[in-house]
Amino acid sequence: MEELKQWCDNNLTKTAKDSAIGKAIRYTINQWGSLIRYIDDGNIQIDNNAAERHIKPFVIGRKNWLFNQTPRGANASALLYSLVQTAVANNLEPFDYLKHLLTELPKLGRHYEPEALDQFLPWNLIEKIKPLK
Repeated sequence: MEELKQWCDNNLTKTAKDSAIGKAIRYTINQWGSLIRYIDDGNIQIDNNAAERHIKPFVIGRKNWLFNQTPRGANASALLYSLVQTAVANNLEPFDYLKHLLTELPKLGRHYEPEALDQFLPWNLIEKIKPLK
């Protein structure tokens, strides 16, 4: 790593700032502290891909919501998105969770006590629905 740092320092002024290698050298030098920290502690993630994967559904959802034709459509999208993310947050397979809800909720009928919905909360379905892979 010290050889890489020395090479970057030696070639910094020998490369055009806007060239691909010039940008790479400057990036490496600017991020050197983080790179060294990563090497010192193997528990630190080398990238933020995990965080980006977690926020990707929000970005996709935001773009999709732009195309809802009516407020009812937007509410339906938000509801479905909330159910899927609730399943994920509770380590349940979203498709199986939605399938369970859509097949079992109608069995309550039109008139039911609010407490009857407790059985459909994700933490009460851990035994019935397979976990995320």
